[in-house]
Amino acid sequence: MSAQVSNRQRRPIWPRFMLALCLLVMLRVEASAFTAYVSNERGNSVSVIDTNKWEVVRTFKVGQRPRGIALTKDQKYVLVAVGDDDTIQMIDTGTNAVVGTLPSGPDPELFIEDPDGKTLYVANEDDNTVTIIDIARRAQVGDIQVGVEPEGMGMSPDGKILVNTSETTNMAHFIDTATRKVVTSVLVGARPRFAAFKQDGSELWVSSEVGGTVSIIDPAKHEVKQKVEFKIAGMRPEPIQPVGINITRDGKTGFVALGPANHVAVVDGATHQVMKYLLVGQRVWHMAFTPDEKYLLTTNGVSNDVSVIDVSALKVVNTIQVGQLPWGITISDH
Repeated sequence: MSAQVSNRQRRPIWPRFMLALCLLVMLRVEASAFTAYVSNERGNSVSVIDTNKWEVVRTFKVGQRPRGIALTKDQKYVLVAVGDDDTIQMIDTGTNAVVGTLPSGPDPELFIEDPDGKTLYVANEDDNTVTIIDIARRAQVGDIQVGVEPEGMGMSPDGKILVNTSETTNMAHFIDTATRKVVTSVLVGARPRFAAFKQDGSELWVSSEVGGTVSIIDPAKHEVKQKVEFKIAGMRPEPIQPVGINITRDGKTGFVALGPANHVAVVDGATHQVMKYLLVGQRVWHMAFTPDEKYLLTTNGVSNDVSVIDVSALKVVNTIQVGQLPWGITISDH
């Protein structure tokens, strides 16, 4: 009996360790397998990226000049603003087929859903309006007159305030979603491109492409309380053009795409000081976090690729070739 016990005790634990390790790896892969959708403005297509493999698994055609792209709240559809077709296409995430359209108005670019996922607000550059769409009915239910060349769209976490930025007017327009009226406008830097609220609603960040800054706005007071400026060693100021903004859910870190500067700025969410610049592809435009916020993906229009940033390590860990002139990106949780 003692010999049998001794033999059992001497059995190597290596096979069991390897089995446990394999199971752990499988679980980690399962947890990180998301799907990213990239709009290719010049390719008139959408590239689909498997974030487990970090590669494009399919590409499908859409309308003319796709730019703004986002998932519906239920993740049944990918919405794509096809500017030259004056509409928003609805793509079934199960089949990757275009199954419908939404009446956006002329030259749609960026759009945003309300927190309930029932209403879509669309910036239409050509007629200086924000179009309001009932998603379920696929019908326009109103519009709001704003400044010249509207583009950026931000929504307060409670859904009560919509913010639209107008590129030529150089303003952020605060819109009451209940009354559908502009309640005030805040002057920001030249050519404002994007607007993003912190998750707790305490701040609104607005990028100014030509002004080269990000305005930090107090949404309650409707005042610019600080401007973030960017300086990259050895680079002239002209190529440093802030566009897309992404802020972590805890509000501690912001990422700003700097366009032709080919860098993403990492900004401290409390002090608003630039902590680091990350070199990415050429003409970085928009970005999206994976749902677990482990990675940030950037669209790089001139190099026709997507850079993958490790959020905790603050470094670029991968590059993925996509279609021609990638513009927008959205990521599903499966």
